[in-house]
Amino acid sequence: MRKRHVLAATATAAGLIAAVTASPAQAAEYSSALKLKGVQYDAPGSDSNNCRTGNTKNEYLTIKNYSRSTTVNLKGHVVKDATGNTFKFTASHSLQPGDSIKLRGGKGTDSDANNVVYRQNCNFIWNNDKDTIYFYKPSGARADVHSYTKRGSDRDGNGYVNFHG
Repeated sequence: MRKRHVLAATATAAGLIAAVTASPAQAAEYSSALKLKGVQYDAPGSDSNNCRTGNTKNEYLTIKNYSRSTTVNLKGHVVKDATGNTFKFTASHSLQPGDSIKLRGGKGTDSDANNVVYRQNCNFIWNNDKDTIYFYKPSGARADVHSYTKRGSDRDGNGYVNFHG
């Protein structure tokens, strides 16, 4: 009988240690309401960065406000890739709780109503084979980061990777 209590206490303690150990990593990952939801890293069709006829607009990053109660403004947030290509949200774009916005390549008119912001640059930013996407708060603190590989992350091969549901 005594051994069962010791085993139960040991298992409970091990579970608590695991929970305490896991908490800092989870807290760091979810320190921001805004997260990278997913990326269409390989735009459908043959890649062409021609502003008039290309498919750069079909490459996009989706950013979502995962807060249940707080509206968050994207102004000042920064997105970077592994090689340092950078986009900074310079205008106000407020995301209500649960809302998402697509940061598209190419040139176009930003629209809060349609939840879209254009990079005003027709060059592709996300690599088709692999990349890392960094998302920073206006303070410079990291809000989220995700890496992907075409072979390891895109199981159905459609050029889209989902990071957060």
